[in-house]
Amino acid sequence: MKRDYYEVLGVSRTAGDPEIKSAYRKLALQYHPDRNPDNPEAEERFKECSEAYAVLADSEKRARYDRFGHAGVGNAGGSGFGGFDASVFNDFHDIFGDIFGFSDVFGGQGGRRRSRAQRGADLREDLTLEFEEAVFGVTKQVQVRRQEQCDKCNGSGMAPGKAPINCTTCGGRGQMRYQQGFFSITRACSTCGGSGKLIVDPCNQCRGQGRVMRDRTVTVKVTAGVEEGARILYSNEGEAGAFGGPPGDLYIVLHAREHSFFERDGKNLHCMLPISISQAALGAEIKVPTMEGEETLRIPEGTQTGANFKLKGKGVPVLNGRGRGDLFVEMKVQTPARLTKRQRELLQELHSTLSVENTPVSRSLLNKVKDIFG
Repeated sequence: MKRDYYEVLGVSRTAGDPEIKSAYRKLALQYHPDRNPDNPEAEERFKECSEAYAVLADSEKRARYDRFGHAGVGNAGGSGFGGFDASVFNDFHDIFGDIFGFSDVFGGQGGRRRSRAQRGADLREDLTLEFEEAVFGVTKQVQVRRQEQCDKCNGSGMAPGKAPINCTTCGGRGQMRYQQGFFSITRACSTCGGSGKLIVDPCNQCRGQGRVMRDRTVTVKVTAGVEEGARILYSNEGEAGAFGGPPGDLYIVLHAREHSFFERDGKNLHCMLPISISQAALGAEIKVPTMEGEETLRIPEGTQTGANFKLKGKGVPVLNGRGRGDLFVEMKVQTPARLTKRQRELLQELHSTLSVENTPVSRSLLNKVKDIFG
């Protein structure tokens, strides 16, 4: 007597298709003949769960089985696996192809000869720019070493005027059929890699590879405003594909050197500018360096260390857009380390007229003061 199919797979009668498929997959892994050589009991269990799955994975057969039992499906789920519909067969093909890595099961027709052509590898080149070049853009030449199609054999790998022969192992089919248990399994031929052809007269320039290594110069146009780590894609500028396959891509990764005093934050620039005590106290007009020369900046009386002033439009051009960022100049009041006798007298005289309470304040209050002057 045959066991109940639901019992065979260990699922309930209300189980959905994903649960049934998952249960069968686990059992197939456990009892497959390849994993249990010379074990008739495991092979019988494998046949039993495969038969159960063939019925329960087919909605019409499952409905007849639920109503009439084994009599309702006759030999549809027998060991010969006859009567599969295409979707159930594809499920078996997917399950066993994933598990065991072969292209055809149950002796079916399938698996085509593989093309030898392969896409070429992508390449990466790093390009270091000066700070100013990243801000304003530049055109650079980059040396790229890459595999290119052999011009003597046009990438075929064969000597001119020669042709490949059929693979002597698979007879030109590109596949080998093996019997494993009660399965007939097709795998790609290991001699020709599935192409069905062998090169017996290789090109003497590329030695049958179809590609040769060459150095090329690529012109790289860097757009103004690029940031650290930006990538520029050059399609089809990577390595040539093997045996006529399409070329890969080239990625240029950009890096920018640091500036001596400007710091970049996106489209904005920042710098710190020292001023004297008298300039801070009395106010002054000072010259501020920018990326395009000096600008005059008016600082008011009583400017404190940490005060920020903005020079609008003196930052970095917006990448692929309009306008520019700003330049922020932070003031740093410098205290003289050495004084002349006269300077000391003057500061002492000034000190006698000033009154400052040396009371600690919180850092948050200090930041508010900076914001007022920002």
